[in-house]
Parts: sequence; C-alpha cells; structure tokens
Amino acid sequence: MSQSTLTYFEDLSLDQEATLSTTVSEADIVKFAEVSGDTNPVHLDADYAAGTMFKERIAHGMLSAAYISAVFGTKLPGPGAIYISQSLKFTAPVKIGDTVETTVKIVNLNAEKKRAKFETVCSVGGEPVLKGEAELMVPKRPS
Repeated sequence: MSQSTLTYFEDLSLDQEATLSTTVSEADIVKFAEVSGDTNPVHLDADYAAGTMFKERIAHGMLSAAYISAVFGTKLPGPGAIYISQSLKFTAPVKIGDTVETTVKIVNLNAEKKRAKFETVCSVGGEPVLKGEAELMVPKRPS
C-alpha cells in the first residue's frame, strides 16, 4: 500500500477528488464475510447464486462501500479524517474479477466546523454500481 499523505482542512478545495481501483477477488469476498458476519449465500454459494436474479455470486455491497473508506483514509482527505455520515445507493452488482473504481469528490466545505462533504461513486467498466454522499471532519492545521 502506498504512503498516506496528511491533508489538513485548509488544504482542501471544491471539486478536489481522488480515485482508487481495486479488483475484487473470491478471497476478498470470503474475508469480508468472515469479518462482517454477512454469510448470505448469494455471496458465498455458487449453486445458490445461480438461482438468483444475478445468476452468479456477487460481492457484498458494503465491500464496495469499504473502498470509499479506503480512499478517505489513505488519499483524500487522508489520515486523521473522521466519518460523520455516508449515504449509499446500490445500482448494480459487483462480481468476482470486477475492477471497482472508487472516486470521491469534494462538493462542499464548512470552514467553521472543519467538515467536508463528498460525492462518492464506485464504478465498474465506467458504469456506477454505488453512488452516495459522505461528510467527514478533517483536522485543521496545527497552530
């Protein structure tokens, strides 16, 4: 993993964005099920998943959401930023082998509260699979 960069609230600007690409593996889905406790067979059982509308196993939606957290914690704003809220709308499934491109973009800055609002999008092949909005507290530059 690359070195994280410390960014202070004062370093942020509207429309600033960061992106992370991650290819979903079977091991990722199995590990996520173990950590989260979500053992829904649509994620883990190929025979079960074949009988669903997806016709094959799909990744947990919250796995894609976790990629948003990864961008926030490592790229923009980076270390020290704290989640306040996140809305999510899942628009398509993510399958094993898909590469998820996660982009966060600053849409509002509140200097008084040191909070930033972000548009959050996860896409596969250029098509959104998850859209949302997040608000984070971002540390101010030390005096």
